[in-house]
This record gives sequence, structure tokens and C-alpha cells, in this order.
Amino acid sequence: MSRTDPDPHATTDGVPPGGRVDRFFGVTARGSTVGREVRGGLVTFVAMAYIVVLNPLIIGTVPDSTGTYLGGGDAPDLPAVAAVTALVAAVMTILMGLVGRFPLGLAAGLGLNAFIAYGVASLPGMTWPMAMGLVVLEGLVILVLVLTGFRRAVLRAVPRQLKTAISVGIGLFLTLVGLVNAGFVRAPVGGGTPLELGVGGSLRGWPTVVFVVGLLVTVVLVVRGVRGALLIGVVVATALALVVQAVFDVGGQAPDGSNPTGFGLTVPEAPAAWLAWPDLGLLGQVSLVGAFAAVGAVTAALVVFTLVVADFFDTMGTMVAVGAEGGLLDEEGNPLGSQRILLVDSLAAVAGGAASASSATSFVESAAGVGDGARTGLASVVTGAAFLVAVVASPLVSLVPYEAASPALVVVGFLMMSQVTGIRWDDPGVALPAFLTIVLMPFSYSITVGIGAGFLTYVLLAVVRGRAREVHPLLWVVAAAFLLYFTVGPVQDWLTGAA
Repeated sequence: MSRTDPDPHATTDGVPPGGRVDRFFGVTARGSTVGREVRGGLVTFVAMAYIVVLNPLIIGTVPDSTGTYLGGGDAPDLPAVAAVTALVAAVMTILMGLVGRFPLGLAAGLGLNAFIAYGVASLPGMTWPMAMGLVVLEGLVILVLVLTGFRRAVLRAVPRQLKTAISVGIGLFLTLVGLVNAGFVRAPVGGGTPLELGVGGSLRGWPTVVFVVGLLVTVVLVVRGVRGALLIGVVVATALALVVQAVFDVGGQAPDGSNPTGFGLTVPEAPAAWLAWPDLGLLGQVSLVGAFAAVGAVTAALVVFTLVVADFFDTMGTMVAVGAEGGLLDEEGNPLGSQRILLVDSLAAVAGGAASASSATSFVESAAGVGDGARTGLASVVTGAAFLVAVVASPLVSLVPYEAASPALVVVGFLMMSQVTGIRWDDPGVALPAFLTIVLMPFSYSITVGIGAGFLTYVLLAVVRGRAREVHPLLWVVAAAFLLYFTVGPVQDWLTGAA
């Protein structure tokens, strides 16, 4: 469902319906209330809060090519990485609320951070400040694309049904993320199938009970139309997790695979201290152009290109999916205020690199908050304020384990899946690209891959069917970019070998 609402400040009688907050964010104009926005913002924070714990484990535990960890030491400094991760998420999400006026949370992007840690920082001669410098450059490139109108033009060039497929695919992606994070499905220890149910094909362990109870409570509340169903489900599951850990001392899963029935990322325990003064020493530890001399201009340029493509289309898919979930798309399927949204997102990439927190981007988990009623930028301000608290209260964030937050993602996946009826399955020229978009997002664990496969297939089938003239010129450019994106490894090998 979409709606046209170009001016969120307008009302039917020309008089703003509420106070300053209502008028500024257009709360009533978008059919919401301040209470719903606050609740939705908190749900988004709870769904995203894991990044404060997970991002340091990804980029903070991998040394660069010189053996130095992020921050310049010879050992990981996870609290410092957690502090800048929460700070960037707080500032950029609040900015999204105030400027973008859209219910999107932003933080260090998963996938992007892993690529930077394992694929960039480890390059011979590369240091962490150089790697973060490439992230800043990526954000600046995207900022230029936004300011020139190119990024918005690409968004408008995408056929409506492919946008629908992106939303559906992200719904399945969210569902898989939730199931995997909760350990409901996981990779088998001895190989065989890519995934299996629980441990050894069976549901085991108290954390699984926490997830199942949280999911059932959330589903029942959603079916009965209870307001705040997702947030209530998370709170109930978190309370149960705290009781389970206190009574049974379940503990956490170990990196070596031992204790597979323990909690996933965080163990829900009352922390020794609720507040901790943040170490913000990572801010500004960036070498903007050092990588070009260290690893060569070709390699550095290809790294920036890869980051640009991944971030460019991840954000496009996320904002379309979140907008579709909240009825915040115009008649062409584009998010309301898309130019402002894209501007903030591009600045987030720059900020993430400058703070050594990795490239920050829009989080698809924002759909959880939208599913619970968020419709305006006020929800983003609430989410950002919660992240601001997390800067000094990171121990409190660790109270919510994966198993308690994941039910919300699964339910939101179901809600987004309902849009699949908007695709013309009787037209193979659209249906096949849509199908590949939908299935490759969860199967490849990448939103970008699904979008790229859909775009390339759409252009190819248009040519085969003699309808090449119907393809928007920008889609040819995008398809060419994705062709390079999918083959960047061989191209890089060939170029560096030729050099």
C-alpha cells in the first residue's frame, strides 16, 4: 500500500493539528500519534541494539596488515569501538529524524564492516586508519551522487514491481536473520546441509525456549491487534531470558563451538555497573589517501567502488521496504522525502569512517519499529536518543539477547511478505527478475546481491524480448555497475596482474 503525502506539515483545514513536535514531524498528518512514534522508535532501537555489541566483535578483533588493532594497540579495545559505534548511530539516526523525517535507524552496516575487516584491513601495507579513510571516500562519492540527483534518479528509474520484490526479499532476509540469530536454524557442525533446525536437527536449550515464547507472545498480540505488540514481545522475552540465566546459568556459546545451547551474542545478566564513561579516542583516526600509496591506486579504487555499490543499493532497498511497510511511498513507489533521506545516509557513511566505526547505513530492522506504528522522523529521534544513552550505558544494552529481539524480526518479515501479491507473476519478464531478487537476498545473505541479480536479469530479458527501449537509460548504467560488482575479484586480479 502506498500513499501520496508530499507535505507532511499540511492538514485538511490548513491548520496544524497539534503542538510544535506534531507540526514539525507531521505526526498527525501521517496518521500517527506521539505515543506510537516513541514506542516505534524504542522497538527499532531494541531491534538494532545488537550492533553496539556485534560491530566491535567484527572490526575490533581483526588486526590490520601490520598486526595492529583498531585504535593503534596490540590488543583489541572493544569498549572504545562500542562507544564510537553507539555515538555514530545516535547522531546519524537523530539527524535522519530531524532532516530526513523518516523512521529509519542508522548504524555500522553489517556486511560492510566484515568486508572492511577481512577484505580491506588485511591487504598488504594497509592500516586501520587507511581502511577507514577509504570508507570516508566512499561516503563522499555517494554524497556527490546524491547532490547531483543521480542516486534519486536511479531510485525513480526502477520499475514499481521490482521495488515490491525488493521489499518482499528484505522481509525474507529479515526472517532468516532472526531465525539464525536466535539459533532456531543454524549451520550444522559436521557440514552437510547449509542449515538445519536447532542443534543436530532438534530444538535444544533454554535460549530456544526464550525465542519461541517471545515469538508466540508477539504473534498472539499482533493477531489480537494489541498496540505495541512487538515491544511487549521483546520485553517479555528479555525478562524470561534474565530469569532463565539466573536460574539455570545457561551461559553463552563459545567461539570453538562448545556450549551450542547457550545464548548467542550476549548473555542476559545484570551488569556490575549500569554506566561506563566512553572512550572516544578513535574519533578522527583516519588516513584519507594513505591507502592509495600503500596498496596501489587500482586496488584502492576498486575497494571504494565495491563499498559504494553495496551501500548505494542496500540503502535504496531498505528505505523502499520500510516505506512500503508504513505506507510511506508515493504513487510511483518512492519513499516520501527520498532526497533528504539519501543525503543523511551518505553523510552517515562519512561519519562512520571518520569515527572508525565502519560505514554507517540505514538499518532494515527499522521495519520492526514501523510495524509497531512508527511513521515519522520522531521515531528516529527516539531511536537516536536511546543510542545516545547506550554510549554511556552499553552494559544495559547487553541485557537484550538475540533470542529476545529476533521474534520481532520474524514477525516483520511476515508483514513485509504480504506485498508479494503486487507482483505480476503471469509476466515472466518481470516475475523472473522479481523472483531472483526475492530469493537471493536470504540465500546469499546480501540485500545488494538480490537487487543486482534482479536488475541484471530485468535488462537481459528486456533485450531478449525485443523491449530494450522500455528500459530506463539509468538501468543500463546500473546493470553495468552490477556486472563489475559481481566480477570485481577477477577484474582486480587482471588489472593488478597487468600492472
